[in-house]
Amino acid sequence: MRKQLQILVLIISGGIYAQAPAGYYNSATGTGYTLKTQLYNIIKGHTDRGYAGLWTTYQTSDRDNQNENDNTIFDLYSENQSGSDPYNYTYSTDQCGTYSIEGDCYNREHMIPQSVFNSNAPMVSDAHFIPPTDGKVNGMRSDYPHGNVASASWTSLNGSKLGTSAVSGYTGTVFEPNPAFKGDIARMYFYFATRYENVVAGYTYPMFNKTSNQVFTNAFRDMLLAWHAADPVSSREIARNNAIYARQGNRNPFIDNPNYVNMIWGGGTPDTTAPSIPTNLLSSNITSTTFTLSWTASTDNVGVTGYDVYQNGSLKISFSGTSASINGLTASTTYSFTVKAKDVAGNVSASSNTLNVTTSGSTPTVTELYFSEYLEGSSNNKALEITNATGTSINLSAYSIKKQTNGAGSWSTGITLSGNLANNGKFVIVNSLISSACYSTSTANLSTSATEMAFNGNDAIGLFKNGTLIDIIGTFNGGTADFSVDETLRRKTTVTVPKTTFSKTSDWNVYGTDICSGLGNRTGNVNDTKFTKENKEITIYPNPSNGNFEVIFEKVNANTNIEIYNLIGKKVFEKKDITTPTIQINNLTHGVYLINITQDNEVITKKIIVQ
Repeated sequence: MRKQLQILVLIISGGIYAQAPAGYYNSATGTGYTLKTQLYNIIKGHTDRGYAGLWTTYQTSDRDNQNENDNTIFDLYSENQSGSDPYNYTYSTDQCGTYSIEGDCYNREHMIPQSVFNSNAPMVSDAHFIPPTDGKVNGMRSDYPHGNVASASWTSLNGSKLGTSAVSGYTGTVFEPNPAFKGDIARMYFYFATRYENVVAGYTYPMFNKTSNQVFTNAFRDMLLAWHAADPVSSREIARNNAIYARQGNRNPFIDNPNYVNMIWGGGTPDTTAPSIPTNLLSSNITSTTFTLSWTASTDNVGVTGYDVYQNGSLKISFSGTSASINGLTASTTYSFTVKAKDVAGNVSASSNTLNVTTSGSTPTVTELYFSEYLEGSSNNKALEITNATGTSINLSAYSIKKQTNGAGSWSTGITLSGNLANNGKFVIVNSLISSACYSTSTANLSTSATEMAFNGNDAIGLFKNGTLIDIIGTFNGGTADFSVDETLRRKTTVTVPKTTFSKTSDWNVYGTDICSGLGNRTGNVNDTKFTKENKEITIYPNPSNGNFEVIFEKVNANTNIEIYNLIGKKVFEKKDITTPTIQINNLTHGVYLINITQDNEVITKKIIVQ
């Protein structure tokens, strides 16, 4: 565990300072920004050891002689204060500038990015705000400002996070360090604002307000004050300050005397303002045991750090984002949910409105065939797919396909089916003039020129058993209005029973014109993307150019998970503990994505392009 040492300092002339030489701060007698300028005059003009000289400084300034006490490099982005570190770095052998994953090597992290000051000296080599950190985490942080994260898109092994901002008034991406080191980093920012008071007003950075006195915007100032208060000066910081002083000849005054922070920037009174109340609670993806709860983010004078979700008045889960997967529910049961927001100081908002959610009934037993795909494409590209998920082979002689033309009149005589459809089998019926580029008639179970297979977007199609309608696509007596034209409909994986009432929105996924690759066994088509690891085949179809596609697993188990990230590392989709062989992905915007699939402790990664 972290060995904290809060420094209590007497604010009087000739007061006591942590390890500072006698008389070092004698001229720091003012308050407010006057005090800040006095400190600037004390610490300016330090000895610049050069950018390469940072490696030498780290030999004494950033060694773990407090936590594990193993003399490894102390890294704020990988140090674990509640257990073993995920990896360790040896001073002389693990330096680098090239990395691919966490634990490869460590480099030099400018808490205020080099781009802010154009990599100019002496800022570029000032160790007081440039600690050693893991290369991968440093790269993920990039030039993003430090801040509280509302919804994380990436998390390091010690809990540092990249994600959307929870800092009031700033909507960009921010990087949030592990809470155990927020004070360390805040005091590095206060040092930079003071040491470079003479030039900082000219720097452009989301955290800065283009002044030489306050330096920070109000929201980021308040956040740094809260970080400073919540994570007091540690013995490790004191040792680091002493080591850098020995090399550069100047000190970080906010480690020597933490009270200087509030004397300059205020914040002497603790934050007591609670976040605003979360609003607009919504439910989605309701099943018999789970659903997704979402809400509108709260705001706070410093920053929201998380949310507590209450189920029937009791705490259910705590979450950092604005949505949560609620599990472990009972079928056909009504639950009430509320959400509270909390901030870094521990202030908690009032409860949100109450949302009542009723879980669906237990998954019905599938006892009948149903339509699973409908193709109403260009020209004669017409096809239907029927699925058997009943658990047994079905004789098709009792089934027929009928059509109502232009939404009026009687059902047609119909196409009588024949043969047997095995369990989990699919029966494909196509127009005999379907384009071979779309689907081969030789692959279909039935290729026919019957009028039923010359349907248009306003022709209801029915599946009948012994003359009784059991499933329908379209609206009987729906008139001339099109319900589906020049598109493919594919039954959602949550719908496994036939219905005599058509609901396009709730029961069907919609694809573009001539999307044919999903018909039949859904493998072997030119638009499919298949990738395999250790004989585990996973298929993506159709070609995900329109942002809608399915991921199909050869096998699934309780250890099957899928995550999709965009190229800036933001997670745009996640589903864990997958139990169904097909996962539907909808509405990805144009761009390049990485799909990570974890199964049996193995990870398969695939890049896809949505054009």
